[in-house]
Amino acid sequence: MARYLGVDGGGSKTAFVLLDDAGRVLAEARTASCYYFDEGIELVGRILTEGVSEVCRQAGVTTADIDQAFFGLPGYGEVSSDIAHLDALPRDVLGHDRFSCDNDMVCGWAGSLGAVDGINVISGTGSMTYGERRGRGHRVGGWSELFGDEGSAYSIAARGLNAFTRMSDGRLPRGPLVDLVRARVGITSDLDVIDVVMNRWKGQRGRIADLAKTVVAAAQQGDEVAGRILADASGELAEIVEATRVELGFSGDEVVPVSYSGGVFSAEPVRSGFEQAIAALPARYELRTPLLGPAIGAALYAAKRAGSPLSPQALEVLRSR
Repeated sequence: MARYLGVDGGGSKTAFVLLDDAGRVLAEARTASCYYFDEGIELVGRILTEGVSEVCRQAGVTTADIDQAFFGLPGYGEVSSDIAHLDALPRDVLGHDRFSCDNDMVCGWAGSLGAVDGINVISGTGSMTYGERRGRGHRVGGWSELFGDEGSAYSIAARGLNAFTRMSDGRLPRGPLVDLVRARVGITSDLDVIDVVMNRWKGQRGRIADLAKTVVAAAQQGDEVAGRILADASGELAEIVEATRVELGFSGDEVVPVSYSGGVFSAEPVRSGFEQAIAALPARYELRTPLLGPAIGAALYAAKRAGSPLSPQALEVLRSR
């Protein structure tokens, strides 16, 4: 029996899955995020040690029993000087070299599409796409919240906060967003939103991104401005899918499988808006409901990198969990 470890890092958590070649999940664990740009790269080693130790404990195995592992790390590849250090950290945790590392975008693609050719768009705290065609991978987006990440939870939240300030000033008609933001942030004086977000939350991207849920709630209560923010987000996500298709060399005649992952897609207005935006593009896209989550996707990718991709029967076992 072969065992494959998948690790899916993210802006809010790190998920660990250990499965076997029959598609049985042997252990699962969650830890804090291993997004290290705020706390330093040493954070990654601590988080990986904690999570790997837990899944091994649950499964009653040692790290030597793991045949292959894949570590999808947030921010991987975005600072060239960090890559060698990140590549070395799992060796210290596992005690062997049967692993590979890449950006966590690969986990979403592998889980959503079952690691077959096509494109996956991720919209969580940040946003990006990853696709593969004939053995070549390509990424679009993920440029950080300061000057990118369009269509992400952070982007939706930032636009929502901007709309809140405009509504408070009277520069926009006041909609349900105003009271929902006040309640969510816990303020009675609107200017206190600055103190909460910048001073108490210290501008933490994860806490700010969580306000996207408030924008969704406002849209569902009929707030037109919030609705436009979500519609724009859906269009931005479709745009990066189209850019990925072109860069990967899919021809206009090819049907391109597309799927999605990330918490923003749990919002029906974004999901349906994205479906409409994809359908309006001239290329031939086939939108697929995600097969599996990104943590299992990471384990699938580990099996693929080992040269032993899981069989259709094993994938069906995973889907029927």
